[in-house]
Amino acid sequence: MQFSQLFRAYGGFCAETKFSRVLKEYSERGLHVLRWRVETMILTKQYRCIHSASCRCTKGHVTEDVIFLVFQQLNWNPKDIATLSCVCKWFDDLAKRVLWKEFCKTRAPKMMLDLQSSGSHSVDGNWRALGKLLIYCSGCSKGGLFNSIQIPGHFVYRTRFSRTSGKSFLLPQCRTDVLYVSDPCEHLDQGEEGDVGFFRGVFKSFSMSKVRKMLIKREAKFHPTEVCPYCKAKLWSMLQAKMIPQSASCRLGAYEDCIEYYVCLNGHMLGICTLLPLSDSEEASELE
Repeated sequence: MQFSQLFRAYGGFCAETKFSRVLKEYSERGLHVLRWRVETMILTKQYRCIHSASCRCTKGHVTEDVIFLVFQQLNWNPKDIATLSCVCKWFDDLAKRVLWKEFCKTRAPKMMLDLQSSGSHSVDGNWRALGKLLIYCSGCSKGGLFNSIQIPGHFVYRTRFSRTSGKSFLLPQCRTDVLYVSDPCEHLDQGEEGDVGFFRGVFKSFSMSKVRKMLIKREAKFHPTEVCPYCKAKLWSMLQAKMIPQSASCRLGAYEDCIEYYVCLNGHMLGICTLLPLSDSEEASELE
């Protein structure tokens, strides 16, 4: 199919999106450039849409190669990836397997390289969950995980994740594990709760980690109702398991008795703390 035809066929559902504009750009530049780029790619297995017999994407199917190149030009924009995932199951499957993976590799290349260095070509809990963790602060709701305050979740423009900081959240006997933790997302002046910080993280190869073995050995219980906001897996409370070291509050600049975090079965971590006033937090950093 010529790209001008492809553009017209799909203009119905994406006429006002960047997706359609990039397709049109490719049609105007001609096929020879795209053919050369496709020949240099590692082609991935294609799947037919299983959404329904009447699904638009079964008529003049867009190949994975085309979509890959389009989103590469869009710099793996997460909003556009999420929009594409809503079209049908075939696009959703492609986004999970390919597009979110490329987004993660672009957003945090060194971290992704380390998470995959054990030889695995996938990430616990899938790439979409990890992509969401990189850019979304989950907040909290009354009666939820942290129970005390209502702060809506929101997207964040950019967050730094640190492997060095992650060591501070592990007991000494577990510090051979690899954990990446974000800087706290600050929500200031929350009434009686003071200045609240949310943080999140991810373990490398959590299924083989010492933290997981210790949680099982201590017979830690899953949260009865709440699940991980990133992958929907069950959650262990590190506070309940008595596995929060003092160094965690020092690293965050938080009150020692006002920090709590959970770890899910896929190794995603999310937590909350009450932040010290700035001068006190500087003193805590010096003590660490």
